[in-house]
Amino acid sequence: MVEGVLFVEVFVTLFVIMDPVGTVPIFLSLTAGRSAATAKRAAWQAVLVSFLVITLFALFGRQILSYLHISLPALQCAGGLLLLLVALELLTGKEQEQVAPSDANIALVPLGTPLLAGPGAIVATMLFVQDIGSWQSGLSVALGVVAVHVAMWFAMRYSLPILRLIREGGVLLVTRIAGLLLSAIAVQLVADAVRAFIAGEG
Repeated sequence: MVEGVLFVEVFVTLFVIMDPVGTVPIFLSLTAGRSAATAKRAAWQAVLVSFLVITLFALFGRQILSYLHISLPALQCAGGLLLLLVALELLTGKEQEQVAPSDANIALVPLGTPLLAGPGAIVATMLFVQDIGSWQSGLSVALGVVAVHVAMWFAMRYSLPILRLIREGGVLLVTRIAGLLLSAIAVQLVADAVRAFIAGEG
């Protein structure tokens, strides 16, 4: 039987961290100029990649990081720097130069990871898994992770009508706003990582 309180806690925590609503302008800017079929495919591919990455780290995260001698703040800082590179491309208008011939590239980076399956979502899921004490709680955590990914897919999938509505000028505006938001997220990730490093040394 599913533990309702834990399910809600997992869903709400990951929903806030992954922010489906905030992902919409970034998704629109990254898929601008592509066909609707390509954008739809990128949406479900990104969600699938995110789910696989989070599941992998949920099951084997601590062993992977320990084997590679990587700390959680280091993972967080790396994700922040990668997001910052994407944000700068959006802000300077260079994202059009980075259009890849394969849709999988967009779904993998930056949509699937680190935008969806970012350091925050990975660490939060690892902590929830660490506290699992029964199969009911394990099922609750698993369903919470699945539910938030379904919400992410809905947000990106049904953002496509918005893309058709706002047209080229609107896409340019959304791209710049997305770059600004994404750069703020990236800087916050790096700042939190630096703070964790300092606290660890102290």
